[in-house]
Amino acid sequence: MENNSSNFIKNIMIEDLKVGKHKGIITRFPPEPNGYLHIGHAKSIIINFGLADEFEGTTNLRFDDTNPLKEDQEYVDSIKEDVKWLGYEWDELHFASNYFEEMYNRAVLLINKGKAYVDELSQEEIREYRGTLTEPGKDSPYRNRTVAENLDLFERMRNGEFENGSKVLRAKIDMASPNLNLRDPVIYRVSHTTHHNTGDKWCIYPMYAFAHPLEDAIENVTHSICTTEFEDQRPLYNWFVEECEMESKPQQIEFGRLNITNTVMSKRKLKQLVDEGFVDGWDDPRMPTISGLRRKGFTPGAIREFVKATGVSKGWGAVDEAMLEHFVREDLKLEVPRTMGVLNPLKVVITNYPEDEVEMLDAEINPENPEMGSRQIPFSREIYIEQDDFMEEPPKKYFRLFPGNEVRLKHAYFIKCNDFIKDENGKVVEIHCTYDPETKSGTGFTGRKVKGTIHWVDAKNAIPAEFRLYEPLILDAETEEEIPEGKTFLDYVNPNSLEIVQGFIEPNMKDVHPQDKFQFFRHGYFNVDPKHSTAEKVVFNRIVSLKSSFKL
Repeated sequence: MENNSSNFIKNIMIEDLKVGKHKGIITRFPPEPNGYLHIGHAKSIIINFGLADEFEGTTNLRFDDTNPLKEDQEYVDSIKEDVKWLGYEWDELHFASNYFEEMYNRAVLLINKGKAYVDELSQEEIREYRGTLTEPGKDSPYRNRTVAENLDLFERMRNGEFENGSKVLRAKIDMASPNLNLRDPVIYRVSHTTHHNTGDKWCIYPMYAFAHPLEDAIENVTHSICTTEFEDQRPLYNWFVEECEMESKPQQIEFGRLNITNTVMSKRKLKQLVDEGFVDGWDDPRMPTISGLRRKGFTPGAIREFVKATGVSKGWGAVDEAMLEHFVREDLKLEVPRTMGVLNPLKVVITNYPEDEVEMLDAEINPENPEMGSRQIPFSREIYIEQDDFMEEPPKKYFRLFPGNEVRLKHAYFIKCNDFIKDENGKVVEIHCTYDPETKSGTGFTGRKVKGTIHWVDAKNAIPAEFRLYEPLILDAETEEEIPEGKTFLDYVNPNSLEIVQGFIEPNMKDVHPQDKFQFFRHGYFNVDPKHSTAEKVVFNRIVSLKSSFKL
């Protein structure tokens, strides 16, 4: 990963190559296809692909598909799309399930070496026998079966003779080890489940902790990069590589995972939000999934720069979500068109403007990038402004419209409020103003100044649009680890995380396409929603507001 001298993994790779430990660098991104990827996975993708690219190595995309109960082809397809969208191409595509036969043979090898046995304890009994952090475990009564008996039972497990949960294969290591991962972990279980890749060929499946190091070794991975929660499993990782007599010896290296404030970073919990209807799918713009961020309007460049800025280290802490938003603004500000949209419309009648006249006004597309040119916007007697741009009785330092006050219409004229109309409930529904023709924008008028500038759209030509405004989905708890006992993350779901408003946009936006991005004057950056936009009504997702107090 370029521009990150503190990347300790890079330093390890430099040293390994210097001493001739490896001829080249091979990394892998190994997701389990049991859900959609989130931004934490983006960090892993960027680290693995970025380091391999920097050292002119290779990176495999490998699906750790060892649990068919939770896996689906939908997840496989979405993961491929996300990796490509982030800007990376894998050198080889692999599935753990392609190695099932070799894994089975390596398990047989462990049995023949007296390093594995078939156990009949239930899950609850295995957990009980395992012991605690302060008390050693105790041996299963089936631990000392003969090699011949274990080989026979394991083969019969494969042949489908036993019910789910009735038998498992366990590694025989050390039930008194201070590392609980080494207390005879389960390495195979019976599961009569159809697999998305192998169909019904198998009814026993390897456990992740057993399969993962073998996959790395089979693919000659040099550096198996994972997050620090796997640090305690590194001795087990190495034990499997060694005892299964793998020719290649991958090196597991752990880094601190990415956490973001007000964000859940767990596929299981994200799936719960989807399944229980808190969001409208894995790609809901409130979700921290890569597909959700993409639909909201985030760019791959912004995510890459954000991940690089968070650094690579052993430690971890919650990064302020404002930091991620900062990089989106930086990525968009010179690239996207400026436009005007009114989210909460209030009609303004300019009483001294000719009733049937429509004039076209010039407006720059992006003042920070003059090369983008200009656009034409219509102006006539009736326009819409924002409801909060008018107050009947304004407080001090309120410089927008109120009775007797004059403001500038962006790209147009000065207008002065003379009167207003209320409905039967006392709500202001229409404002009457006059305009000064001499104050047209771009003419160089200097006769007087006004303190307020407001945006607007022409009522006669405006296009109806829907705007979706987002707040954090999870509130209060800094991270999911800090949720108090007795509560779940669902207690922190923000009931006001989505606000939908109906407004209007400039007519020159009638042909926008899904994923087109714009900056709406004063409202922020918006993305055309690819899921809900129709030919009749365009839907905009707010990506981020215009400003933030965050400083890099």
